[in-house]
Amino acid sequence: MKSVISKVVEGLMELTTLKVFIAVAEAGGVSPASERLHCVQSNVTARIKKLEEELGVALFMRKSRGMELSAQGRVLLEHAYQIVDMERQAKRAVNASLEDGGSLSLGSMETAMAVRLPSLLKEFHHLHPKTELSVRTGTTDEMITQVLNHQLDCAIVGSTVKSEEIIQYPFFTERLVLVSAPGKEASKTLLVYRKGCAYRARAEEWLRHEGRLPYTIMEFGTQEGIVGCVSAGLGVTILPIEVAKTLSAELTITDLPEDIARVETFLICHKSTVQTKPMQTLMNLATRYSAVQAA
Repeated sequence: MKSVISKVVEGLMELTTLKVFIAVAEAGGVSPASERLHCVQSNVTARIKKLEEELGVALFMRKSRGMELSAQGRVLLEHAYQIVDMERQAKRAVNASLEDGGSLSLGSMETAMAVRLPSLLKEFHHLHPKTELSVRTGTTDEMITQVLNHQLDCAIVGSTVKSEEIIQYPFFTERLVLVSAPGKEASKTLLVYRKGCAYRARAEEWLRHEGRLPYTIMEFGTQEGIVGCVSAGLGVTILPIEVAKTLSAELTITDLPEDIARVETFLICHKSTVQTKPMQTLMNLATRYSAVQAA
């Protein structure tokens, strides 16, 4: 397969087509990708077919339900992320000297979004009112992957990142607590986010340490779903104490061992990402937040 970058330079492959390819790869099919791109399915299908003809390989394996990347498709996806990011970084570099404006995409754990971010984002908006800020929530693993793939400019994650491609700034220290309905503290059913959540990993570690084996996992997509089912007595969960304090007084909050309870949180970005002034402001706010908390 000829160099993807060289084909883009030669004009044989359009950036728009690569963006369509990324959408299909991420969505797992033409139909959901067309909805995400706000275009007709026939256009998406035609672009994928043309791309496969240009490269001389099958990029997807068609299945009864959706599409899965082939080995060659996985190789292209990695390069496509880089090329699309090069375009975005070029635009950011042009705007880097501006005092305000441009765009900034931020990823965050849902618990941090609910409690920690509002005050920080309020100050950020005051300093950069013209910057288009988008916030996406997900698990720590998802956020790290999306920063590495240049899908996010930066993200708040619940663990250190051992990658030379990542720059990380200490943000805040979280203390986790056990949350349950009264009398359900000893439950062996754990209500958590999907795999990749840093707090879920701590919770499972704690259950094993406590000898609550075997235990049952119930996965949820939202904090509201977890808390609602904990209130109904279906199991226990682990949440930051700042989040737990905002919940119903009818729930029971129990302290956890220090090695489980203490979680360091970081604001991370890719080292190749252009540091625009709005982005520098966000990093500075995170550093200042960390210093105030430490004091």
